[in-house]
Amino acid sequence: MFTRRHFIVTSTALTATPAFAALDAKDADIKFGTTGSIYGVWNKNGDMIKSQDMRMMLSDIQHYGLEGFEPYSDQAAPWYNKPLELKTLAEEFGLQIASVGDLPIKPSTPPAPKPAPGAPPNYSWLGGDGQKKLIADMEACARDFLQPLGVDHWKNNMGPRPPGGPSKDQLKGLADTANEIGMRTKKYGVRLSLHAHMWGPMEREPDFRYVMEHTDPSYVYLIMDTGHNVLGGMDVVKISDEFFSRITEFHLKDTFPQYRGNKAGPTPADHKKKSVYASVGQGGGVDFPGLFAVMRKKHFKGWAVFDIDAPRPGDGTGSVDDNIAASVNYMRSALGVKLPAATGKGGLFKET
Repeated sequence: MFTRRHFIVTSTALTATPAFAALDAKDADIKFGTTGSIYGVWNKNGDMIKSQDMRMMLSDIQHYGLEGFEPYSDQAAPWYNKPLELKTLAEEFGLQIASVGDLPIKPSTPPAPKPAPGAPPNYSWLGGDGQKKLIADMEACARDFLQPLGVDHWKNNMGPRPPGGPSKDQLKGLADTANEIGMRTKKYGVRLSLHAHMWGPMEREPDFRYVMEHTDPSYVYLIMDTGHNVLGGMDVVKISDEFFSRITEFHLKDTFPQYRGNKAGPTPADHKKKSVYASVGQGGGVDFPGLFAVMRKKHFKGWAVFDIDAPRPGDGTGSVDDNIAASVNYMRSALGVKLPAATGKGGLFKET
C-alpha cells in the first residue's frame, strides 16, 4: 500500500521509491500535491485549455517529488466509469488522487439544454432550478467515482456569483443545498468541501460566514484557498485559524499585496487582462509563513496542493516547469518543506 512518505526520483524513474522522512518535518501529516490547472495552454480567446494526458501529468508530479494530484472535473471526467483504473495508474507513480475539482460529467451524458439568450444562470447551488438534479448527481459521483477512487473530500466551487452578490435567500439556499449534499456524500466517506472562490457565492467574508454558520460542521467542510481568500478581502491566517477544524485541504496560490484587506476585489475583466494569481511565494500577497505556523501548531492532517494557473504567454514567469519550480523552491527555502530542489528544467509538460 502506498504510504505518504517522501520519495526520491531520478529523471528516468518510472516508479517512486518511498523513503522514511516526511516532507514536512514539523507536521508529518501534511501531504503535498498540485491541481491540474497548471497543465494547460491559453488560446487566442484568453481561455485556458487544460491537458487531458493523465499519465504525463502524474509522471510530472512524481518528477517534482510531490505526493498527489487533484484533477479538475474535465480532466477527471474520462475516468468516471473506471475509477479503479485511475487509482491504479496513480499508484504506478507512487501517488494518490487527492481530490477532484467540482462535478465531472459522466461520459455519454446528454448535453444540458442551452439557456435562452440573456437568461441568468440557474444557480442550482443556491436553491434555484436544477437543485434536485445537482444533489442527485453529486451523490452518484461520490458513490460511483470518488469512493472507489479512495477520495475522502471533494472540492466544489458552487457556481457563479449572482450580480450584486447573493441575497440572504440565496445564501440560505446554498447552505441548505450543501447540508443535503454533504449528508449524502458522507455516507460514502466523502466530505463535501466548499471552495470560497472569487466571483463565486462565497467570495466575501459575510457570505462566507453566513454559509459556515448555517451548515452542519459534520457534513460541510472547507477548501481554504490562500489566494482567493486574500482576493476576497479576508485575512487567510486568521480565517484558517478560526475555521481550522473544518478545513480538509489548502489550495496554495499567491496574489499581490494591493489586494490585502480590499473592500471590492478584482473583476473577471481585471483577471483577463493580467492574472491576479501568482505561484507560491512569488506575489507577496499571502502570508505563507503565518499560514504554515497555524497548520503546524494545530497539526493539520490533509492535503496542501499548488493551485496555479498555467502561465500566460508573455507574462514573464516562464514555462509551466518554471512556475512549478518557483513554488517548489519557495516551499523549500522559506518554509522548510523537504521537496527536491527544482531547476525549471526536465518537466514533462510541453506546449503543443
